[in-house]
Amino acid sequence: MIPYSRQQITDDDIKAVCNALRGDFLTGGDKVSEFEKALQDYTGIKHVVVMNSATSALHVAYLIFGVKSGDEVITTPLTFAATANAALMCGADVKFCDIKMDGNIDESLVESLITDRTKVISVVDFGGNSVEITKLKEIAKRHGIFLLDDASHALGSEFDGIKVGNHADISIFSFHAIKPITTFEGGAIATNSDEFARLARLYRSHGITKTELWDSDMSVLGFNYRLSDVACALGISQLKRLDEMIAVREKVALFYDEYFKDCKFFTLIKPKFKSSRHLYPVLLDEKLAKFKREIFKELHENGVGVQVHYKPTYKFSFYSQKYGTLSLKNAENFYARELSLPCHQGMSEADAKFVAKNVLEILTKFSKKA
Repeated sequence: MIPYSRQQITDDDIKAVCNALRGDFLTGGDKVSEFEKALQDYTGIKHVVVMNSATSALHVAYLIFGVKSGDEVITTPLTFAATANAALMCGADVKFCDIKMDGNIDESLVESLITDRTKVISVVDFGGNSVEITKLKEIAKRHGIFLLDDASHALGSEFDGIKVGNHADISIFSFHAIKPITTFEGGAIATNSDEFARLARLYRSHGITKTELWDSDMSVLGFNYRLSDVACALGISQLKRLDEMIAVREKVALFYDEYFKDCKFFTLIKPKFKSSRHLYPVLLDEKLAKFKREIFKELHENGVGVQVHYKPTYKFSFYSQKYGTLSLKNAENFYARELSLPCHQGMSEADAKFVAKNVLEILTKFSKKA
């Protein structure tokens, strides 16, 4: 089975983790700040504060923005649930904005959802392809609200030649196992604000600061969202290979682009700027989309581990109970048609050819039923 994505762990990664395990500090040591510095240097962002997950980082970001009961957060429904969940954890209401058919939030619709209760616009760089961040930044600035970029898919991606994460008030990165780099689980807040970085570090560690070795003070209600030195050691090692891993993903994606250039069974989504290629999504022709479950099953039976990204967040029972039945045209259409083909740094050209060949053969079969 060729999965849609997977981690790549090398001997250097294992050595880095083992060395950290032999060190004096398993957590709270120098590897944390070393990893943060490496991320700052790579992205060009002034501050990066690592945490134990991107979900924790999202939660802290909303707290830094002062999100509370009575506030509203505008976000995309086409994302992992944590983007919206973390806002609810702070007491806010979530307003879902429809997407464009590239999977990213439709910036032309955002302004119509802004009210005097809106606190944050929270966007996601779907599949590693940047949103129209400068347009969104202009909207946020015009209305005096915060812009949060959930760039969990997009470490290494760019917008107009600048690394994703540089434009928003706060950006989020994820180091989950199948993200551009991994620390087992992990995430980060990235910001150019000194104050936001200070607060992120405070919330990350119980809200406690030490004035002396034997004395401390707790100034806010914080959490244990710390990332261990062992995890950071893996992150440092992985980050050294990030561009190399993205290059392999890009090679696979370009192979697919060429192989499928005359394909009538689905639409390709091509990035406007450099992408991490976290996903390779295709949109099935509407006549084939009605067979999507069967197509998905047959592809898996033939060793092609496709996946679907994402079920719109508002379709989860929790959200439908909270907000009633919602339906956004493009989000519904995208979910009905999208398949993510295998695209990761562990794939060879032979693997890509195997995937492409099986995809076309199976879709040809189902096209005769359409």
